Amino acid sequence: MSELLHKQIQQLPKVELHSHLEGCIQPELVRAIAERNGISLKNGLFTTDDMFAWSNFVEFLQAYDEASFCLRKAQDYRDIMYTYMAQCAAEGTIYAETFISPDHAAAVGMSYDDMLSGCVEGINDAERDFGIVGRLIVSCIRHLGPEQAVVVAHQLADNPHPYIVGFGMGGNESMFTQADFAPAFNIAFAAGFACTTHAGEVLGPESVWDAIDNLPVTRIGHGVRSAEDPTLMLELAERGIALEVCPGSNIALSVYPDLASHPLNKILQAGISTSLNSDDPPFFATTVGAEYQSGAQDFGLDLEQLRNISRMAMKASFADVNTKTRLLAVIG
Repeated sequence: MSELLHKQIQQLPKVELHSHLEGCIQPELVRAIAERNGISLKNGLFTTDDMFAWSNFVEFLQAYDEASFCLRKAQDYRDIMYTYMAQCAAEGTIYAETFISPDHAAAVGMSYDDMLSGCVEGINDAERDFGIVGRLIVSCIRHLGPEQAVVVAHQLADNPHPYIVGFGMGGNESMFTQADFAPAFNIAFAAGFACTTHAGEVLGPESVWDAIDNLPVTRIGHGVRSAEDPTLMLELAERGIALEVCPGSNIALSVYPDLASHPLNKILQAGISTSLNSDDPPFFATTVGAEYQSGAQDFGLDLEQLRNISRMAMKASFADVNTKTRLLAVIG
């Protein structure tokens, strides 16, 4: 890739739709927050070169939970949100939606209001300092079960905030079905929130069918395994359901052995709305900017194709109409 193209991609306005706030904590910030809150971190959380230490999906979840465990105050959520938004803005990101987990906050005794107020402060500070627009998607955790998901959906519906634009679900895809969570998603949807859910990452295309047939979703988190089912690909394109694609995450978690095996181009060629995302950036040694650079380097995408990915992402975002219109004009 030429130096000119690299620089042009750096300057390209970018949009991120799929990151988990607790998974955006940089190691140095984990240490700072843990010290501030008087919490001792487990030995072995970091490698010698200051990365999160894990070698498989179970260890990744353990490291993720250990990092999340140090969060105790609204200030902690503010600092994570601000630091993440600053890094995104430095790479040309103009809009980012981030999953937040009330269940993670509750596990350490934090209230929904404290978690939200910290996130809002971080978003406001980042927009003031860097011009980036941040929004939030409240996420339930699949392996905690459908009943707990309903609790989270009610928290969302009962505590609206203009920065909360959607409802989603992450967690262990192998537990329960998407249909089991229809009551929670229907509560959020009835309250006016757009919806997305993780599917087609660990499990195959059947999990995406389960989601789009049973939940009021307009986006799928990951969804890359849809490429194994031509009929599903046609359905996604026909229904305008967008995929939040995270190539670096997929390689790190061994969904695919290498980027040459990744179906990003196949998804784009099928006419499916696609965004490029970092998922849990410090855990997977990536950033949204790196994912755009990889789009050119590893997938052969040119600048206009990458700009179109930003356009598709902005259109598929859960932002209000005025914000979409304004930022689409910035993308060009």
